[in-house]
Amino acid sequence: MRVRLLCSLVALGLGLSGVAHADSLTVKTEQGRIQGKTINGGKVRAFFGLPYAAPPVGDLRWKAPQAAAKWTGTRDATRYGAHCAQGHVFEDMVFQDSGPSEDCLFLNVYAPADASKKSKLPVMFWIHGGGYSGGASSEPRHNGDYLPLKNVVLVTINYRLGVFGFLATADLAKEGNGAAGNYGLMDMVAALQWVKANIQEFGGDSDNVTIFGESAGSFAVSTLMASPLAKGLFQKAIGESGGALGGIEPEHNASFAAREEADGAWVSSLGVNSLAELRALPADRILQAAASAKRAVHFSQDVDGKLLTEPVADAFAAGRQAHVPLLAGWNRDEGAGLANSMTVEKWKAFAAEHFPDRTEEFLKVYPGDTQAQAADSARDYGGDAFIAFGTWKWLEAHRKTGESPVYRYHFELAALPSKYHPGTFAFHSDDIEYVFGTLDTRPGETVRPEDRKLSEQMMSYWTNFAKTGDPNGPGLPVWPKYGEGDPLIHLDSTIVSGPDTLRPRYEFLLKENPATR
Repeated sequence: MRVRLLCSLVALGLGLSGVAHADSLTVKTEQGRIQGKTINGGKVRAFFGLPYAAPPVGDLRWKAPQAAAKWTGTRDATRYGAHCAQGHVFEDMVFQDSGPSEDCLFLNVYAPADASKKSKLPVMFWIHGGGYSGGASSEPRHNGDYLPLKNVVLVTINYRLGVFGFLATADLAKEGNGAAGNYGLMDMVAALQWVKANIQEFGGDSDNVTIFGESAGSFAVSTLMASPLAKGLFQKAIGESGGALGGIEPEHNASFAAREEADGAWVSSLGVNSLAELRALPADRILQAAASAKRAVHFSQDVDGKLLTEPVADAFAAGRQAHVPLLAGWNRDEGAGLANSMTVEKWKAFAAEHFPDRTEEFLKVYPGDTQAQAADSARDYGGDAFIAFGTWKWLEAHRKTGESPVYRYHFELAALPSKYHPGTFAFHSDDIEYVFGTLDTRPGETVRPEDRKLSEQMMSYWTNFAKTGDPNGPGLPVWPKYGEGDPLIHLDSTIVSGPDTLRPRYEFLLKENPATR
């Protein structure tokens, strides 16, 4: 009889391992049981739309995240939860969920199909970018079909954005015992706490968590390293293009007094007289009002006295950040847009206007004696001003006071033109699909063998780092630590490492902006 049953199962394509695998799609979390599904031909288990906090709606709008409710029975975890309410921010953002909502505090878990509670795999906790104003965990570019095949558990999250995630006023501070704003960052902490409590059930090691993110997500990683609320919730950090230590024109880490004035004036323009009235306004009206005021009000992180008790740069300077291994860098063409139609005359005029007392010194590090040179320097300066300088300062600060290994990269492989990126550049956010192995999700782009090779290498570097705090491993070009001699790795069709040749640019910018040291 047992032989007959076994043969029947094999004939159905199930087998004994298939039965066990089906059982593994039901997982018990602290909130209740969930039922997931397999993706990538059955190689990965996926659990979508898991609530890690209560819906931040009604009286919970602009409050710290509260505990998620428990449920009875088994919750369907085969579809993404709604993405967080936001305006139309970026053309290339595509979502695979049902639409926007304030009820959006969901995360997704991806694990290798054969992972069990005893596996204790490293956990990679992804924080999406989008300027703290757009994005979601359901974007195809960071799907979890491939990264878990490197024997990691991947978690991707939603967090409150824009005005819903970062509004800071005197009334909110009074209600919050002196703290306001940073709700989106508090959401990240709540999601990390959920991981701490639940990830073992999916095969993950709650004591080996790597936080990683791109752009605003990278800003968030550096901020969480400086936050007392996130202490002990992660053991490694990866930053892709962004650091909250202040750039050429720092918009982040504003004092609460400055934010209180700007945000308070914006709230007054809505014609409401209390927090209750403000919370009663429809989400669409708030988004429309925030969009119309976006040039005057920048809804982003602030020093609130709770999530951040001091500017991020101060925490790193004093060595009060999390002392964890850090891997960070940026892309070659972060500022590609500034190079459009640049000429020698325009570039020299730009230098004289913006650096009147140091024009000659500026043109030494950003030269413009030929048309091509002027265009390259415009691109370089645009990227430095936008994102690279702040990321460099983060790396430098952690190298000095973090008492942990630091690894630096420069992403240089220029992508072919696609629907949303018509030029041939290593543009801002270009690295994401390489890290996740999702190059085929880019609409209209031809993916070359060198793209796939670099993606495979980067996936190995990133997951090796999550496992051990060192990106190096068999079959990979050696990635030296960022230390004496400033070595870094150049991620291109052929990977090489060598000393930092860009340091003179950042030393010039550091002299120009002493307040951001």
